[in-house]
Amino acid sequence: MTRISAARLGRLALTAGAGLALFIALPMSSAHAAAGTFFYSSSVGDFQIKDPALRTCEPLHGGATSASNQANATSTLYFDSNCENSWGSLQPGQFTSFFGDLPHSVRFGS
Repeated sequence: MTRISAARLGRLALTAGAGLALFIALPMSSAHAAAGTFFYSSSVGDFQIKDPALRTCEPLHGGATSASNQANATSTLYFDSNCENSWGSLQPGQFTSFFGDLPHSVRFGS
């Protein structure tokens, strides 16, 4: 039977703990942005958001009257400008027009 000294056992635990801390600190995905473009029209013009950042609230200037999600991440649209009052989502490739209350912000990813 092999005996492991307390000092060696301590170093082993420290190494394992450091490895775990490094793994937890790294992002789970190297991508921090969706690939593609989100297009929208409003009363003040036509706009696009290229390669939108994930989980970041983006304003929709003038409120969107139509939107086309050509990014590779789901876009969630919101009635307010700070991504709190959800309208619903557009999957990649979907398009919609809005009537009545307009969305004023969008967030990509989950």
